[in-house]
Order: sequence, then structure tokens, then C-alpha cells
Amino acid sequence: MKPILEVCDLTKRFGGLVAVRNVSFSVRRGEIVGILGPNGAGKTTLFNLLTGFMAPDQGSVEFNGKPLQKQPPYRVVNMGLARTFQLCRPFVGMSVLENVMVACYSPRGARHGTTHGESPENCSRKILGDVGLGHKIDMPAELLSYGDQRRLEIARALATEPELLLLDEPFAGLGSSEIEPLSELIRHLHRERGLTILIIEHKLREFMQLVQSVIAIDFGEVIATGSPEDIVRHPKVVEAYIGKTEADLGIA
Repeated sequence: MKPILEVCDLTKRFGGLVAVRNVSFSVRRGEIVGILGPNGAGKTTLFNLLTGFMAPDQGSVEFNGKPLQKQPPYRVVNMGLARTFQLCRPFVGMSVLENVMVACYSPRGARHGTTHGESPENCSRKILGDVGLGHKIDMPAELLSYGDQRRLEIARALATEPELLLLDEPFAGLGSSEIEPLSELIRHLHRERGLTILIIEHKLREFMQLVQSVIAIDFGEVIATGSPEDIVRHPKVVEAYIGKTEADLGIA
């Protein structure tokens, strides 16, 4: 079966700095794939290239066999690839429900609602129930706790009916009591909705326990790919994470 996402020789330069260099990988439909790398490795820049927020200097990205590298973000979303961001960005002055309804009015989200005979409001209520925010639909979005704002980010992405969901550090800023419930939500979305998920995360124990395969990058280049168990023993990954043990990475 053809991969849902194929990335070939993707490169992005900022003046003399090469943030992403000749990155190639593929993601199979139904996988949870992690992108691992230290701070400054080029992970978020890679997400920006995949979702149209930046244009690559060279290379190609194909999603469901269609090129993405020249598409603006709104077209990428309406092709079925959605993302969250490191920093939560709720629509201030709007309720939790209204935040999700905005995404339900996207062309792809609206087509889904029309096909299933559901209004944007009903679609939004179902999604918010699915992510654990059904009891907070009338709350101003900016008053949610940071953990709930993370869930709202995911809900808005889900409202666009993605086939591939990109999560940019979903555990950032969360306490230990919030991380496992969010991990279980991600597993639920993968299991029940059949979503393919590509995730960046710095909380490595949780990351390694969540993903099925890993793409490790350092200084903008892919240095290893494989299972979590193989990746933490790879010499180049160990070198990139000096001082990290297998226990630190959640494998031991």
C-alpha cells in the first residue's frame, strides 16, 4: 500500500543556516510516528514545511499521492492534513464550542457535516465530547486550563476531518497528572477514528511509550529510523542525547 505521506530530500535554509537538510521519510496509513530530536534539530521547521507555513528550498512532499510543497496551509488542511501548534492559540472572546465550530465551517469539515446530515454545532458538540470537553462548551476558550487548551487544539484539528494529524509537542507545559490522560486521548483517536498521527514531543518517556516508530533528526538531518527500542540504542541518537539513558527515554 502506498504511504499516506512521502517526504523526499526536503531542505530549508535560513541564510547560511540549513534548518532541514535532505530529509526523506514515509508514513504508512494507520501509524503513530514520532519525530525525535534535541532542541534546535529542525522538528518544528519540518512541520511548517509539511503544512504549507513555509516553502522548501528543495525536495517534495506528497500526501495521498498529491504534492503539498506548493500548497498554502488552508489547502493542505482541506486535503486532509491538520496540525496543532506548540503554543495554544484559542480564538479569544469565543466560547469553546464556537472555537470548534469555526473549523467545522471549513470546506472539508462542512462536506463531512453535510454528508452525515449534521450541523456544525452538533459536529462540534460530538468532537468536544470525544476529547473530554463536552462539559465546558460554553466557557470562554481563553479561560480553559492549559491542559484543556491542548485538548481544544486537538478538537479544532479534528473538526477539519483529517486523515493525518500532526501534533507539535502536545505535552508541553503539562503536569504529570495531565500527560497520561492526554496520551490516552491520542491512543483513542488513533484506535477509534483510525487517524494516522505524526508527533513531536520532548517528554521522551511518554513519547516513546506512545509511538510505534521513530524518525530521529539532528542538525536538520535524519540520523536514524526504527522502533523506539532500536532508536534509543542507536549510536548517533545516543550521541545527540548525551547523558540520556534507556530509562530516561522510557524504554527500560
